[in-house]
Amino acid sequence: MDKLLFVEIGMGIDLHGQNVTKAAVRAVQNAIHHNSMPGIRSVLPDGDLNNMKVNVRLAVPADKEALDLGIVRKELPYGKVSFEVVDGGMLTTSGIVLADKEDRNDLAYVVIASVEVGY
Repeated sequence: MDKLLFVEIGMGIDLHGQNVTKAAVRAVQNAIHHNSMPGIRSVLPDGDLNNMKVNVRLAVPADKEALDLGIVRKELPYGKVSFEVVDGGMLTTSGIVLADKEDRNDLAYVVIASVEVGY
C-alpha cells in the first residue's frame, strides 16, 4: 500500500460455540460499520473502488486453522483485500456452558481487527 488513508479498529466476540470465524467477522464489522468514506473515490486511482487496498490484521487467540477468511472477506465489499493473522485477542470465560449453543467449554473467543484502507 503506497498511501494509507484510514485505520479502523474493531473487536468481535463469540460468547458461545468457540467459533473464531464468527468472532473475526464481528471484529471486522465493528471496525467498519461506524464509518463512511464519501470522498474515497476522489483520491483513488481512476476513482475506482476496486483500486482501493484493504489490509486486515486479525489478532486471534486460538483455532487459527479453523478461521475461514473467505467468510470474513464477504464483510468487505470493495477493493483488493489481504489478511494477516497474528497471535492475540483473548480467551476468557463466558461463565456457562450451553450445549444448545454448541459450546465445547466455557470459553468466549475475542478477536481484534485492524482494517487499513488506502491505495
